[in-house]
Amino acid sequence: MKADVTTLAAKAAGTVELSDNVFGLEPRQDLLHRMVNYQLAKRQAGTHKTKGRSEISLTGKKFVKQKGSGGARHGDRKAPQFRGGGKAFGPVVRSHAIDLPKKVRALALRHALSSKVKSSNLVILEDTKVDAPKTKALKDAFAKLGLKSVLFIDGAEVNENFALAARNIPNVDVLPVQGINVYDILRREKLVLTKAAVESLEARFK
Repeated sequence: MKADVTTLAAKAAGTVELSDNVFGLEPRQDLLHRMVNYQLAKRQAGTHKTKGRSEISLTGKKFVKQKGSGGARHGDRKAPQFRGGGKAFGPVVRSHAIDLPKKVRALALRHALSSKVKSSNLVILEDTKVDAPKTKALKDAFAKLGLKSVLFIDGAEVNENFALAARNIPNVDVLPVQGINVYDILRREKLVLTKAAVESLEARFK
């Protein structure tokens, strides 16, 4: 399929041929859902921790006799029902990551790209070269292009001036093509790919 190429100045810069194998799939919500769950679960720190009764620093001596006290039978003060005792079934340090086959992850990325094409939210940019890191000039350029919530994917290296100018603009993310992922694609309304990014993606999924 053909797609129009534009510049940061909102001027036409020809067309580019997009591979149907990467950008022309029928998006599957189940794949996208699985991939987003995979990404969000993997990035959880999992460092939450509470002490169990075996980790509390208190005496293990039986503090009340077994019979005759008129109360319940107890062992030591480390039991969960006592103040200062260990937590019963508390969180432990662990990984929240779930398994997802590599082929499924790759397919989900192609479906995410295709979903942006289908919803007419994909923009192909000639390049992201700017002369100086001026945020105001870049905001004006985004306004001409109608970009408010947007993810920019550049080539192997992001243009430094562009990245510096864009980092203070809300709802704008800039990533190199190696960092492209399903979650970031879906969380922004528009996806902007440079011609270098398109070539890299098509080579990756060839």
